[in-house]
Amino acid sequence: MPHSQSVNIEEFYDHVPFRGELIDTVRDTFQQQADALQTLANDFNRAQYKLALALMFQCKGHVIICGMGKSGHVGRKMAATLASTGTPSFFVHPAEAFHGDLGMITGNDVVVLISNSGETDEILKLIPSLQHFGNRIIAITGRSDSTLGKNADAVLEIRMQAESCPNNLAPTTSTTLTLAIGDALACALMRKRHFMPNDFARFHPGGSLGRRLLTRVRDVMSRTMTRVTPSQPLKEVIVAMTRGLHGMALVMEGERLLGIITDGDLRRAMMRSDFDINSCHAVLLMSHHPVTIASHVMLSQAEELMRERQVKQLVVLDDKDRPVGILDFYQ
Repeated sequence: MPHSQSVNIEEFYDHVPFRGELIDTVRDTFQQQADALQTLANDFNRAQYKLALALMFQCKGHVIICGMGKSGHVGRKMAATLASTGTPSFFVHPAEAFHGDLGMITGNDVVVLISNSGETDEILKLIPSLQHFGNRIIAITGRSDSTLGKNADAVLEIRMQAESCPNNLAPTTSTTLTLAIGDALACALMRKRHFMPNDFARFHPGGSLGRRLLTRVRDVMSRTMTRVTPSQPLKEVIVAMTRGLHGMALVMEGERLLGIITDGDLRRAMMRSDFDINSCHAVLLMSHHPVTIASHVMLSQAEELMRERQVKQLVVLDDKDRPVGILDFYQ
């Protein structure tokens, strides 16, 4: 069973030896990796990056990412970022590729091979097959003179003095730099492709941005509406609104919208000293110019209209200006 008792941080630290050194290590790791990123930003081979970006942009197939171990984990993220920002991409595990998954790679693909040492066996074994297929190879490596670097069309070097791991063994700074290189490539390609929020939304339909930018008002509006006539007594209007879902009544003349009555209209009327509920009819209380929106409009535009007009509901109209639904701000 997990220990459910809350931990007293001060008591915890009292039993941790060298507690100051732990926090120093955290700070030093941040600083070392920040310094490494700054060094890379100030000193990278622009010609090699231009070549790599040209190969990726002109690729007629997919950009395939391969890496072993921690490089593989970073490679999966790199492929996911590229794929979601307009560059078709997927990750292939190099060991699996050597045992059949090479069939996933076509001659039209560009292959990005990741190896800090440039001598990773599983990566090097792929090179003869990729060259036979005619694939262009981009290497992300710490050594341009490595076997990988010498067999690549473009070499993106990981400029690093040492890992931030205290033993200079665990991939730490190198993976941070590799991740940054992948993000830099993706961002540059986004600019080249003029990749805009609407494009991003197409690849993220389940996210909030996709919902806002791809969804139309008709897709999310409620089709349940409370309708009353202009001459209907206010008491009946209140009963109809109470039974409804939106706290709003549409005052209709046939299929034509004359106005609306909201909960706010009722409260304001009842606060007036001259208000007589027994003699009041819908037409006397309704708002004559309600905020409406066409059903085909994008949800993002509807939300902007609501913010601009400071309303929480919109009456939705069809192409003949007939009410077909209610859009609530908090759908």
